[in-house]
Amino acid sequence: MSFNVAIVGATGNVGQEMLAILAEREFPIKECFAVASRRSKGREVSFGDKTLKCEDIEQFDFSKVDIALFSAGGSVAKEWGPKAAKAGAIVIDNSSHFRMDPDVPLVVPEVNPDDVAQYTKKNIIANPNCSTAQLVVALKPLHDAAKIKRVVVSTYQSVSGSGKEAMDELWNQTKGIYVNDEPTPTSFTKQIAFNVIPHIDVFMEDGFTKEEWKMTAETKKMLDPKIKLTATAVRVPVFVGHSEAVNVEFENEISDDEAREILRQAPGLLVVDKREDGGYVTPVECVGDFATFVSRVRVDPTVDNGIAFWVVSDNLRKGAALNAVQICELLHNRKLLTVRD
Repeated sequence: MSFNVAIVGATGNVGQEMLAILAEREFPIKECFAVASRRSKGREVSFGDKTLKCEDIEQFDFSKVDIALFSAGGSVAKEWGPKAAKAGAIVIDNSSHFRMDPDVPLVVPEVNPDDVAQYTKKNIIANPNCSTAQLVVALKPLHDAAKIKRVVVSTYQSVSGSGKEAMDELWNQTKGIYVNDEPTPTSFTKQIAFNVIPHIDVFMEDGFTKEEWKMTAETKKMLDPKIKLTATAVRVPVFVGHSEAVNVEFENEISDDEAREILRQAPGLLVVDKREDGGYVTPVECVGDFATFVSRVRVDPTVDNGIAFWVVSDNLRKGAALNAVQICELLHNRKLLTVRD
């Protein structure tokens, strides 16, 4: 059994990763359609050993596809997601627009796979925020073992999380500084080259940014509403790969050795934790990998039952495209996908 699949936003970073991962993982596809805005109509994108020409979303017939993977931003998802769903396609959306909708499941397959069956309410499934996705993959097995009370997380998020223009800005600023060009921020509020910016998304009334709020709200929705979580989200001059420093307080006793072994056995995780120079994973090493990496597992002596660790993942993969494809695989494996006439 094979399916017709549309990638909406096929010319973007995440859209191209979706196409690459669908081919790499050999998801059963009968026909794949690249869909984008009118200005990208006819532009060519790669899908395995094939080349696809982008079609205009305003003229595309969603009734001919079984699955529509959206990675074109919230405004496109808001307008076209329900239209695609009404036409019969199962929509898997990477934007933030549907994440907190109570009738739309927010899914990370390693964390809450059973929730995927709830898609029938609106024919839409939401992908979580990139920083949340890698975090909850690590938190889930620990929560099952010792019950999490509180999480404090600081993120070190790459510029690719803001798109291609942000990556270009880091590249141009870095080159420019060496020839004494004054860096001019456009994608970011301040210079990003050789700098860090403690500000991702808009500020909210309580002083947190929306990115930080997303991590809290999405973790509660997918994992446990009783978990208390506070986040500080920081943009760093890294092209691809998000990192997180995580401190967790548990209700039950747990040692660092126990936590490390639990994480080693969990799906989607790789533990690289040698207490020596280089015995940990950094963003450069995770690029292109499917796994979420955990390092620096240790006891946090400042609280009872506390564990601290480091999490790294390719944000364009597990944080976005890979998770969407894994949702497709989950639907297929659970026989929730049917080929439409």
